[in-house]
Amino acid sequence: MTPASAADGAAPGQSADNPFPVRGVAIRVAGWIDKLGAVWVEGQIAQLTLRPNSNTAFITLRDPAADMSLSLTCPRDLVANAPVRMSDGTQVIVYGKPNFYTGRGTFSLRVSEIRAVGIGELLARIDRLRRLLDAEGLFDPRLKRPIPFLPGTIGLITGRASAAEHDITAVASSRWPAVRFAVRNTVVQGPNAVPQIVEALRALDADPQVDVIVLARGGGSVEDLLPFSDETLCREIVRCTTPVVSAIGHEPDNPLCDLVADLRAATPTDAAKRIVPDTAAEQALVGDLRRRSARALRNWVNREAHAVAQLRSRPVMSRPLAAIDVRADEIHRARAAARRDVTRLLTRESERVGHLAARLTTLGPAATLARGYAVVQAIPDVGAPHVLHAVADAPAGTKLRIRVSDGAVTAVSEGEQ
Repeated sequence: MTPASAADGAAPGQSADNPFPVRGVAIRVAGWIDKLGAVWVEGQIAQLTLRPNSNTAFITLRDPAADMSLSLTCPRDLVANAPVRMSDGTQVIVYGKPNFYTGRGTFSLRVSEIRAVGIGELLARIDRLRRLLDAEGLFDPRLKRPIPFLPGTIGLITGRASAAEHDITAVASSRWPAVRFAVRNTVVQGPNAVPQIVEALRALDADPQVDVIVLARGGGSVEDLLPFSDETLCREIVRCTTPVVSAIGHEPDNPLCDLVADLRAATPTDAAKRIVPDTAAEQALVGDLRRRSARALRNWVNREAHAVAQLRSRPVMSRPLAAIDVRADEIHRARAAARRDVTRLLTRESERVGHLAARLTTLGPAATLARGYAVVQAIPDVGAPHVLHAVADAPAGTKLRIRVSDGAVTAVSEGEQ
């Protein structure tokens, strides 16, 4: 089969040789959309158009958390007779049926009922979101980033030519003239506020020169402050690596961005005072600290000098040899006593040695020999001489050695007599 013959047998709209006409596609799309049925939709009115001599009102409904919108059409009387005045930025809930207009190829929601979201409903939704974010731990104080003591550049997100911008820049510059600002002017209320604020927040967080980001507005009604309680903005603040200060200036009902920010300021002026130190106050503090440190140093030197003087005044320090002088006489007496005792001991021992020597002399063999006695020894032919103890020890012919007091003589034994 050739490609041409295959194309001839293809379903309508599936090949270039058998295309759908425009009306065929439009009718089919309209049929598919018609099967969707009616739905309830919530959003903010971004644009409301009431054309003269027209019974139809045209509305652009925007999602406050995303850059998406829907086109709505409704009877003019539905807007005119609404319980609240419909205008740009109004939060509404609509009930309508999706329609595809085949003549223009456009999609819109044909609305049959419009309900404005009241203050009570808005506060209830904010409270539900607050509990959700709190349960996720986004309000945990441990997640708060510290604000730098002296930021070099302050990122400021606020309305164009707003009082909040003037208050922050004027107060901060008066307190610290060297401070710089990176200002991002955005819409601060209405359906376009959240996307613009989130975009500015991301840009400032990515700037390495920015040390702190201030989100400022001069307060307003609950409806005006809805963007600052938006979930997308709150989560973007938590994701920032740069500290974020919330200065919405709305005391009775704090928007949720106050709770997720690293610092909450009561007003824009209060934010400027809390993130920028006062030059005069800091100089006064430095001067006071210098005076206090100098006084403390002087007191410490005086205290230590007094302690040294006290130590020097003590006898052991003023006369260090006094203790030795006091003990000198004791040492001399001890030495004399020791010398006397040693001399006495030597004398006594010398006398005892003399007595023992005299006794030894008296009892010794020399004294005995001096009295006329003699020591007779037999001198054998072999062996050492030995003293005679009996007559039998010296038979005739035995050589004898006779020792007297002044020497020795030799003799020969003649035997027993």
